[in-house]
This record gives sequence, structure tokens and C-alpha cells, in this order.
Amino acid sequence: MFTGIVEELGEVAAVEDLGDSSRFRLRGPLVTADAKHGDSIAVNGVCLTVVDTAGGEFTADVMAETLKRSSLGALVPGSRVNLERPMALGGRLGGHLVQGHVDGTGIITGREPGEHWEIVTVSLPPGLARYVVEKGSITVDGVSLTVVDAADDHFTVSLIPTTLGLTTLGIKKAGDPVNLEVDVLAKYVERLLGAGAPPAGAHAAGAAAAAAGEAAGEAAA
Repeated sequence: MFTGIVEELGEVAAVEDLGDSSRFRLRGPLVTADAKHGDSIAVNGVCLTVVDTAGGEFTADVMAETLKRSSLGALVPGSRVNLERPMALGGRLGGHLVQGHVDGTGIITGREPGEHWEIVTVSLPPGLARYVVEKGSITVDGVSLTVVDAADDHFTVSLIPTTLGLTTLGIKKAGDPVNLEVDVLAKYVERLLGAGAPPAGAHAAGAAAAAAGEAAGEAAA
């Protein structure tokens, strides 16, 4: 589990095409300082498993499904990436609960610079808009952000100087893809409400069954 607070702006050192997957070598001295084989590190919001570490770098295998559902397939040597280690039990939850499971990719469609911040507009894939609400949380390339405005096909976020300077969101431009993970709590609520609601027509069927039962009881009397 992550928090969406980026620890380090890393860099892709190498990408090896393995046919049905890719092996990435990523540079990140801070996040690899205590990393070992089997640990997790979020790369642009995607939870990856560390294969090995050496010299401030780590390698991770990325399966075809991950490459298809995220923007990691567009990374090349020299690409900058947001890196975060999992939150330690008892640590501070500085952002929000982030799983590192990307729900889809959006496209940066606009940037509006201000004096001390920048408004960024990101497109929303079909099916994700219902999970995005004004003042709610969303993860963009692994960064926990607060939604400013939400629409059916896009949302906006306001980026402070720290976010612009310490994450890839400061260098992304219009047309660039970003990984999106919506608030998992919204998905659980939707699932629970759907599971608790009777299926369509259940009320009518129940009423008819009750009426038939009453009629049968009267006939027996």
C-alpha cells in the first residue's frame, strides 16, 4: 500500500524487450537504499516487484497486462519516473490509500500556469468518471492529488511548486499520457451498494408471491 507521496524522481536506465513482457532497470538511490529482492516500489503509480538492486538501481519485470493498461510501455532510457516505497505500518498517511493498481490512462489536455501554482486538465477514460468527485482524491502518475473540478470526460488538479519541482508532473506536457488510479474506497462502496440492492424485478416478484400466498391461505380457510 502506498500514499501517493513521491519520494524520489528517478530515471529509466534501460528497457529490455522480453517479447511478452519487459524488464526495466531504474535509477533511484533513495528508494533502493533499503530495497531487496521481492520488495515493492511504485513507478509512476504502478506497483512493481524488485528483482534485484545494485549501485542505486533496481530491476523489475513488467508483464504485458501492465504494459497494456498503463503508460509504462512508453518509457525509454532517460525517461523520468516517480518512485515511492510502500508505507510502513504505523507510518503517516500523507496522501491517501493508493494500491499501485492502475485503473486506466488519461491524457494531459491542458496546462494553465498561475503565479504560484498550475492548473492541469486530464482526460478521463470511459467508466472512471463516476469515481471522480470534486475535492476527492485521485492518483496521477503515482501522485496523490485533490480534484478541483470533475466532468464526464476530464478533471482538473492544482499543482503546487513542490509537486511541479519534485515529480514528473512538472515536466509533462499536453498530449502526454498519465496513469490514473481512482480512490479504491469509491469502488468498494459501489460494489457493496450493488450487492445489497435486490435485482431488478425482485420487488414485483416478491409482492406477487406474497399475494399468492395470502390467496392460498384464504382458500384453505
